[in-house]
Amino acid sequence: MVLKRAEWPNPDEYVVAVASKVTPYGAYVMLPEYGDKEGFIHISEVSSTWVRNIRNHIQENQRIVVRVLKVDSYKEHIDCSLRRVSAEAKKAKNNEWKRSQKAEKLLELIAKDSDMSLEEVYEAIGWPMEDYFGEIYTGLERIADIGISALDEIDADKKLKEKISELAESRIEIPSVEIDGDFTIQVPGSRGVEVIREALTKGLEIGKKDDKSSVEIYTLGAPRYKIRITSPDYKDGEDLLSAIREEVTTLVEKEGGKANFERKD
Repeated sequence: MVLKRAEWPNPDEYVVAVASKVTPYGAYVMLPEYGDKEGFIHISEVSSTWVRNIRNHIQENQRIVVRVLKVDSYKEHIDCSLRRVSAEAKKAKNNEWKRSQKAEKLLELIAKDSDMSLEEVYEAIGWPMEDYFGEIYTGLERIADIGISALDEIDADKKLKEKISELAESRIEIPSVEIDGDFTIQVPGSRGVEVIREALTKGLEIGKKDDKSSVEIYTLGAPRYKIRITSPDYKDGEDLLSAIREEVTTLVEKEGGKANFERKD
């Protein structure tokens, strides 16, 4: 189960659905994010191509991502579409679903430890975190990164903040990206080796100033040198790489050398 604050989905919203009954004219689905409310996918909304056998596209108990077309809360009827879900939208929704499930598991632990219902924990700290961070799991990642201070602006009970911070710091793994490439550096003259060593050392020093990222620079066999950056954020990693490249290149060229960089994908 993954709780949503709203009782009903909105038109054009992408939701997770589980097929409960498949018929020749369409499929009935349950929406677990909305209290297992029932939705319906007409056969014309199953695929953009002719559907010879609907079961080739949907089967009972299959979890899928659908797009909400129309919501009639009075009649308790929700029209859904499978064919209007792009591969990108499906991937994004499934990722959101997985992150929401992980967040909810932590909230369940807090509820059990605090003698509260899951709904009460959502109200007390889950929804305030969603309001502030845009997503509960994003808030948990932020806590895992910088600690309980990430919740300074959240209006919630201090003990709940401490409990969720302890769980986040011990159970949430901060995602990271890896960026690397190769330098080819040549410096003429008797000081060539020393200049290269000094330039690469300066590059490492820049990396050490960034407490969120790690930098490795090592030889692949002169004149080639590998630089590898691991960062929690792609843009931060790229910015750090750019700063190191500029520093190394400037120092090498100042001594009459050449430094070429080749990015590795």
